Amino acid sequence: MPRKIVWTEGQDTQIRRLRTEGASWDVIAQVLGLARCTLIERARILGVEQPPAHAAAALDESDRAPLPAGHAESWAAINRGTSLEDARFQTPDAIR
Repeated sequence: MPRKIVWTEGQDTQIRRLRTEGASWDVIAQVLGLARCTLIERARILGVEQPPAHAAAALDESDRAPLPAGHAESWAAINRGTSLEDARFQTPDAIR
């Protein structure tokens, strides 16, 4: 039997805010650490199961060229919150 979730006002606010911003269910589930279907059910109860008409559209980057290894944007995203956060990427040639 699944465990009962005691919803907090903070979680409800976060669900409302993320849906208003146009976040997908997968993103919200990852942020809250809960199952996608659990969030959809809670959003239905809150009345925010559908994003508002004025919500920002999800950015489609499917045709974007991949970033090279060690690119500043990807390196920062990978290492944010770790001990390597401020470290620069080093290529294998630079290590030798």
